[in-house]
Amino acid sequence: MEKRMETATLAAGCFWCIEAVFQRLEGVEDIISGFTGGVIKNPPYREVVQGRTGHAEAIQFKFDPVITSYEEILKVFFATHDPTTLNRQQNDVGPQYRSAIFYHNDEQKQTAERVKEELNQEIYDNKIVTEISPAKAFYNAEEIHRNFYNRNPQQPYCQIIINPKLEKLKESFSHKLKPAF
Repeated sequence: MEKRMETATLAAGCFWCIEAVFQRLEGVEDIISGFTGGVIKNPPYREVVQGRTGHAEAIQFKFDPVITSYEEILKVFFATHDPTTLNRQQNDVGPQYRSAIFYHNDEQKQTAERVKEELNQEIYDNKIVTEISPAKAFYNAEEIHRNFYNRNPQQPYCQIIINPKLEKLKESFSHKLKPAF
């Protein structure tokens, strides 16, 4: 039986961080780091990180909703970054580091709005600033940015910024991790 894969596109600050989180989640495959939500085609990294293009650093991936639902993906997303800071994640500042969900269909849009509202009421005291927008063209980042954490786990940024996110993932979602993690 062939898997029915869906696409998700998420932005939560630096794409190195969110890529490392979702690489560990069951049912998630083919993660690509890149840029979306901006105004020019094929934006170069140096322009995006200077906030000149309107793009967000993001990841796009395929997932099997039978293994991990879109709602579960969004709960991991919200739990592993700060969705209450506008255009900022830790030391990464600017609209290119915004918290955003780029939905691919009406069902994803409705799920994103519902999960955001539930978490806003239950946990975040109405402070979530995560953007929910239709998916636009997605542009792959340069090869050096792909699989960054797994290739550079000892790099200081990985140790200081990404490791705490992975610890939170393990603490809160251990039942959804791939066996290798």
